[in-house]
Amino acid sequence: MRNLILGAFCLASATVALAGEPKPTIVLVHGAFAESASWSGVMADLIQDGFPVIAAANPLRSVSGDAAHVASVVGSVKGPVILVGHSYAGAVISAMADQLPNVKALVYVAAFEPDVGESSLELTGRFPGSTLGPTLAPPVNLANGEQDLYVQQDKFPAQFAADVPEVDARLMGAAQRPVNQAALADRAVRAAWKTIPSWSIYGAADRNIPPAAMAFMAERAHARKTVIVPGASHLVMVSHPREVVALIEDAANAE
Repeated sequence: MRNLILGAFCLASATVALAGEPKPTIVLVHGAFAESASWSGVMADLIQDGFPVIAAANPLRSVSGDAAHVASVVGSVKGPVILVGHSYAGAVISAMADQLPNVKALVYVAAFEPDVGESSLELTGRFPGSTLGPTLAPPVNLANGEQDLYVQQDKFPAQFAADVPEVDARLMGAAQRPVNQAALADRAVRAAWKTIPSWSIYGAADRNIPPAAMAFMAERAHARKTVIVPGASHLVMVSHPREVVALIEDAANAE
């Protein structure tokens, strides 16, 4: 119910006429093992600052399918869009943003920025530091023969959200949405960051995607600005929403 109310509020805010020149709409896309409410603190600040906001639901089924779904959301927005992706959603926005004329900028929040032919799994394994593998629960077998992945709930706080109050981290662990195992192995066929300006932010204590991997990807994408948050976990937008908002607004205000 909270997600329905929050989603309705965010969608309604996107239709509000703002005084002066309209601000771009911020479309936030959550990653694997998360959900739209993970953007709550970021959304609150963006709305307070007068930005229309949509927290898009990411199906977490496949990069191509998820990209098509998010593209339909972005395509429904009138006016410019700042497209923001967390974690696996970085691969999703990279797969479709350059096909949409209203996407003004990309913001990667502790996110993958794959080049053509690369997958999220490959980029994670290319650099040391990820401890995600041992925290995963046994895969859930689906009727179609595929498998869903979850993080073990008792390991979620330390793995994902070490700098988030434990009671909140445990709630997020219980509310996590599974990712199809095959989605993490999907190889990129597009790399929108090659043609659309990008910004990057991540935590120095991320245990999911190695910080070295995110530094490499941000540099390769020639990010307009890269912010490294000392001590921040993979859920940097939960523990440090204002820093994430500041970077999003920097992208929104860029010429």
